[in-house]
Amino acid sequence: MHIEIHGRRDADAPTLVFSSGLGGAAHFWMPQLDALTSDYRVVLYDQLGTGKSPATLPADYSIDAMASELRMLLASHGIGDYHLIGHALGGLVGLALAIQQAPGLRSLTLMNAWSRVSPHTARCFSVRKQLLAGSGPAAYVEAQALFLYPPDWIAANIEQLQIDDRRHVAGFPPTDNLLRRIAALQAFGPDAQALAGVRQPTLLIANRDDMLVPWQCSRELAEQLPNARLECFDYGGHASSVTCPDTINTTLKCFLASVIHDTEYAA
Repeated sequence: MHIEIHGRRDADAPTLVFSSGLGGAAHFWMPQLDALTSDYRVVLYDQLGTGKSPATLPADYSIDAMASELRMLLASHGIGDYHLIGHALGGLVGLALAIQQAPGLRSLTLMNAWSRVSPHTARCFSVRKQLLAGSGPAAYVEAQALFLYPPDWIAANIEQLQIDDRRHVAGFPPTDNLLRRIAALQAFGPDAQALAGVRQPTLLIANRDDMLVPWQCSRELAEQLPNARLECFDYGGHASSVTCPDTINTTLKCFLASVIHDTEYAA
């Protein structure tokens, strides 16, 4: 599996591990690097079967398997204590790590994630799968921005999006891999007892204008996790770490300071 390590390399550096959403690629987190690498060791990776981590995923692929793969990847690079920041599917990987009682996991930040897939989200993925089956990768990729970003942000960034779309089509994953990753996130659904056992300090970030995952999913998670706090923003869409990086980076730094340096949390 492809891994990148940025920022501080000293032995005392606190480590942040970023786990991407359905796309699975490390480069999703580029808007966070400059803000965090002076204070932290930042670990990015391409999830198995995506990007620079080619593989044929099994038919019964699961979020638990993704969590186990990340545990093995970190162990193979000598990474012990760490703080997990996950977006959507990547947040589910973080939850699975906590439920597995993964050693070294010190805190969770879950961005636009959920404990059980919403019927709205399921409908969105049904439409996306039909686009892929009926019209192919180019149509799937072009539609993707509609689920990820606010309309005004799309309009203001259309030229860069068109460049990104061509890159995504050129590097589109095997269809079976994508469908198995979607099936895995839809099947994920830990029970109340499992969620009550997650003791790590947890920051939930949600956006009220998220067109893919209703923000209420994060509110429900906040009610189910015993040591969680919710930050809900009016603007940013599903991929607010891309559309509003300054807001997200400031929120991350405040939360991390509170759990690492025992300071008062004030986002």
